[in-house]
Amino acid sequence: MSETALRDLNTLPSSDRKNESSSKGSFAKPFVGSANENVDVSLVSTHVNGNQTGNAGPGIANSEVEYIDSENLIDVEDIDTSVKTLVAGLDSKDWVVVCEALNNVRRLSIFHKEAMLDILGDVIPLVVKSLKNPRSAVCKTAIMTAADIFSAYNDHMIDLLDPLLVQLLLKSSQDKRFVCEAAEKALVAMTTWVSPILLLPKLQPYLKNRNPRIRAKASMCFSRSVPRLGVEGIKEYGIDKLIQVAASQLSDQLPESREAARTLLLELQSVYEKSHGSAPATVSDSPEMDSWENFCQSKLSPLSAQAVLRVTNIAREGLVIGS
Repeated sequence: MSETALRDLNTLPSSDRKNESSSKGSFAKPFVGSANENVDVSLVSTHVNGNQTGNAGPGIANSEVEYIDSENLIDVEDIDTSVKTLVAGLDSKDWVVVCEALNNVRRLSIFHKEAMLDILGDVIPLVVKSLKNPRSAVCKTAIMTAADIFSAYNDHMIDLLDPLLVQLLLKSSQDKRFVCEAAEKALVAMTTWVSPILLLPKLQPYLKNRNPRIRAKASMCFSRSVPRLGVEGIKEYGIDKLIQVAASQLSDQLPESREAARTLLLELQSVYEKSHGSAPATVSDSPEMDSWENFCQSKLSPLSAQAVLRVTNIAREGLVIGS
């Protein structure tokens, strides 16, 4: 992990600590356009003194940015032009132009992902730059762009993931609700579309971050990713490694981390018992060797093993009572 990534994780910008419940970003910005024009890219509608006007001229207007879900985006008009102007648009000093370019990244990812594959290495750092932008409209549009990139490019962008992951963990951990919710959706997209065998090593360092909210979000991502390995994949990755990760999160400060750890432990217990051919109600040929309890005690410290067994035994007792 780079020094920049670590520095980003350990310092939340002051603008991220301001509360904002609106799902729209409203900013003072000159804008010239038709009153009836529905702009699908930056999606800007212009208002002056509360009244919509067809031409704001040189005066100051409030530009209201609406956010379009991926399924409602329309294709770009000209693929070649969009690709050629993409990097310059993303690097523009005009935030409206940046939003337009970000939405073009989304469109290209959805409709023409091959066209952008060769410049992905230039595009993603600029998306990260927009994620750091203090203007909420740019930041949220960049977050939505990240989600579409995950969906389109899957493992092709794994080498570019680290700075993107850092920012999404930060944004999902802040107090600005509508940005936080968008970042959480992007993290779900990441754990859905990026292979867990590649993603888990990227997530693991953040489980020990000194920011408890970062740890909580990383724990939730980790817990969602492990089941996607499947039974054989979990065995190959190492149940012993995974149980140590989950056990370390059981005593974490935030309840989200602890709940993610409990969910992961129940998954690991299920996989362990399936792989050893011993369901809870059956007797193995070598119960002392094969039992979940013995496995936990052999891989964890006494206190950690006790905590893990408490979690898994309570869940098992609940299943027996409910049956």
